[in-house]
Amino acid sequence: MGDGRRKHALEGGCGVLGIASTVPIKGRFLLRPMIQMHNRGNGKGGGIAAVGLSPEQLGVSRRILEEYYLLQVAYLDPNCREKVEAEFIKPHFYIESSERLPTLKDYRSIGLEVKPPEVWRYFVKVDEDVLEKFIEEKGLEGEDPRYAEDEFVFRNSFALNKKYYASLGDKKAFVVSHGKNMLVLKIVGYAEQVIKYYKLEELEAHIWIGHQRYPTKGKVWHPGGAHPFIGVHDALVHNGDFANYYSITEYLRQRGRYPLFLTDTEVAALYWDLLVRVYRYPLEYAIEAIAPTTERDFAMLPEEKRRIYRIIQATHIHGSPDGPWFFIIARNDPFRRRFQLIGITDTSMLRPQVFALQEGEGVKVGLIASERQAIDALLEELAKEDGRFYPIADLYWYARGGSYTDGGAFIFTINEDRELICTDKFGRRITAPPGRGRRGKRGTNPKARNTDYREEMLKELKGDGGADGLFQRIKLKLRVWDYDQLEEFLQGLRDFSSRGDEERGLAIDLLTLLMDRRYDVGDKKRSVVLSLLEEALFEILSSVPRLALHPKGRYCLIDWEERASLREPLRPDQVLVIDVKDFMPEGVDGICGFVEEACKLGWKRIVAYNFRGQRNFGAGLVARDGVRLDIYGRVGDCLAAFADGPEFYVHGSAQDSVAYCFRSGKIVIYGDAGKAFAYGAKGGVAYILGDLIDRPFINAVGRATAVINGSCLDYLGESYMAAHGLIVLNGVKFDERGRLVEQETPYHGGNLFSLAAAGAVYLRDPRRTVGEDQLNGGKIVEVTEEDWRRILPLLKENERLFGIRVRDLLTVDGSLRSPREVYRKVVPVEVSALTRYERL
Repeated sequence: MGDGRRKHALEGGCGVLGIASTVPIKGRFLLRPMIQMHNRGNGKGGGIAAVGLSPEQLGVSRRILEEYYLLQVAYLDPNCREKVEAEFIKPHFYIESSERLPTLKDYRSIGLEVKPPEVWRYFVKVDEDVLEKFIEEKGLEGEDPRYAEDEFVFRNSFALNKKYYASLGDKKAFVVSHGKNMLVLKIVGYAEQVIKYYKLEELEAHIWIGHQRYPTKGKVWHPGGAHPFIGVHDALVHNGDFANYYSITEYLRQRGRYPLFLTDTEVAALYWDLLVRVYRYPLEYAIEAIAPTTERDFAMLPEEKRRIYRIIQATHIHGSPDGPWFFIIARNDPFRRRFQLIGITDTSMLRPQVFALQEGEGVKVGLIASERQAIDALLEELAKEDGRFYPIADLYWYARGGSYTDGGAFIFTINEDRELICTDKFGRRITAPPGRGRRGKRGTNPKARNTDYREEMLKELKGDGGADGLFQRIKLKLRVWDYDQLEEFLQGLRDFSSRGDEERGLAIDLLTLLMDRRYDVGDKKRSVVLSLLEEALFEILSSVPRLALHPKGRYCLIDWEERASLREPLRPDQVLVIDVKDFMPEGVDGICGFVEEACKLGWKRIVAYNFRGQRNFGAGLVARDGVRLDIYGRVGDCLAAFADGPEFYVHGSAQDSVAYCFRSGKIVIYGDAGKAFAYGAKGGVAYILGDLIDRPFINAVGRATAVINGSCLDYLGESYMAAHGLIVLNGVKFDERGRLVEQETPYHGGNLFSLAAAGAVYLRDPRRTVGEDQLNGGKIVEVTEEDWRRILPLLKENERLFGIRVRDLLTVDGSLRSPREVYRKVVPVEVSALTRYERL
């Protein structure tokens, strides 16, 4: 995507990314995921932070790296460096080393419009006499001198910034970072341009965070205003904005802290530093001060926690950010010799966030981002070079801020033994599903090259029953196969698919079923099995004959380079296969317009694969004549928005704003869906195998209908007005053995069917976990026979799509129950009152 086709991005929500790894990773692995979130940036502010660095790369000993402050000063006016050093560095610090950071010769060569500052790096410790005098003047005797030294560094940087950056005159210099074993760099540009300009591609760190877009408050377009912002040993990036910015600044002023950069992100970093460094709160209490637990969640806490939280809230409520926000914090905790990556979600869940965990062979990584596709992009890049990583995480999840179950915040900690431990706000451990990963590069086992064994595997393809029957047989073998046997079968499937259209179609259908369905994979990791299946499928799709060369074949392949060869189908059963990889993320050169053109030419069956976060696929597509689109890969936001008529089959998880204002048609998702699913939908039907996040079906009208097999976190069906529609929420999931199990509850938050005017939500809730305190303008009533007749056809189609039998949904604790014992119905209070009146 570096060929000049990229257009200037419109202003949008921030793109944030964080990774914590037990082995150091290089800065260049952040390039692709940050580029794929360009729509969340605008070229006016980008930055990165790295924690847990390599001493060899920085030219110092490990002792220096761990015990000295890594002070970095950005000189917008290089001529002031000697004055800054003479006033704020040399008189106060012992300087172990200093150097100017290397940069590209020409900043314009990577598309920058504003020259980044000249940055100097100093490894320093506060002079002993200076520190002793500071401790005496501030009354810090008896304190651990390390805390006093941190405070001196913090105040010295504040004084430097105040004189050389926040003054009314020209901005000349500012401190970029000053923590131990941590660095921050930021520019007027994009995050990946930071890495390229300062030549950080090979720099290794255990923790990285990145940010696209300038700070929201004030829209300050200068390098000092870009994220991350710092405390001392913490760097914070932020997606969102605060409505109470002034209130927080006043709160900080009362505690001797004075923001200088005029941004809400700066006050967030100052507030966090106040809580964890100055007040030395445990992380749980610091998170509670930032994102207070309220309402039903507060009532669900144990009494002892409620007592403590009341005190925290009474003390800190004026400093709590009000508005949409999501923080990622990279921190070095030198007192406990650990690195941490922290994600904190606001209590209203107004900004997108996703967490992930991968526990591989000898390496563990935790990830946080605005978009799941960015996480997968990072993992894919790592997996290309290092067999210890896999392209797909073992576990993905989302947070509900202030939740009584996990607090809406998660911490990835790398301890001094280089172990990674993931916990929630309350300290409860989060672990990946069990399973054995694949060690090292593939294709190294002699057994994996046994052609006789491959022929044995290929015999399976000659049985009866088509793809469905073959799937039933292969899934049983997958339970006992090792990775070599699986790869041999997949190689045989590749060979088999090259024999003709019928064989190719069977192979595609089989691999699709193996990816879509849940089943026992034995002692293997499902994430690794899934990545191998996807790799094989993409290779088969890439081997399809080119449309330009074989326009009459059943399957016809086209990609970005050959897009001009698009023409009408020559057979009614033709399938257009589109390699989406090189299409732009959005805009006139995006995949959206290309698919619309294909449908206008008469293509009814389209397979699009190799998505890398491209957005708006099928958006605005009007096709009421039997058009089906199958989607594979990491599809981006706004899939099927405003679409009217087509059927979408997403073979994996989807992201945010899917089916926005969807008018008619069908959408099937073989995974989770993101935020604001079917917002303002007018009609159509949706089937989702996994979970919804928050705000689905808000303001939906007409016939908007859905079956969700997982759960929903919050704000389901708010202001729902679909008089002829309904939502079924089953609250089930599959365990690591592919068995259907109940979730703790089908619905976690409040605001269920809040202020709805029409329609109904059917909850599979045999244990009555959902209470009327979670409603606002709704009422729970008994399911009738008429209700069951209404939802049964939907559940039967759900069974056909996902293999979730209606009988299993009606089974509780091993016993088959009646629908009214298993399902509950939520309706608007007006409908409930009318029903009671009609019964009189």
